[in-house]
Amino acid sequence: MSATTRILLVDDEPTILLGLSHLLRRAGAEVIPCVSREEAEEAIQKQAFDLALLDVRLSGTETTAGLDLLTVLKRRSPRTYVIVMTAFGTDDIRREAIARGASHYCDKPLNLDHLLGLLRDFPQVPSC
Repeated sequence: MSATTRILLVDDEPTILLGLSHLLRRAGAEVIPCVSREEAEEAIQKQAFDLALLDVRLSGTETTAGLDLLTVLKRRSPRTYVIVMTAFGTDDIRREAIARGASHYCDKPLNLDHLLGLLRDFPQVPSC
């Protein structure tokens, strides 16, 4: 990952958003943090992203708003590498995320070593 890597980070939990933003910036990325689907959709319309970390469940929305956001993102930017994350994962959600274009899926609580490994290998990480 380089300083030119632009990452969209979407999570409705402020502590996760802040912590991951800090971690990713320390790794050299430009991070655009968004706390809601609406904020993320606005960011997607304004700029392109190399990578996105999307939470599946976002406050004030239906339970899979992050998957809908994934669809919006992939329509606008099909080459964006997307990691979907959730604390409420099921096999159905995992399959749906991959079917909609997610490159990888992580359960919360996040294994930061695993996540950093994926990001270290970006963009060489193959899509699922």
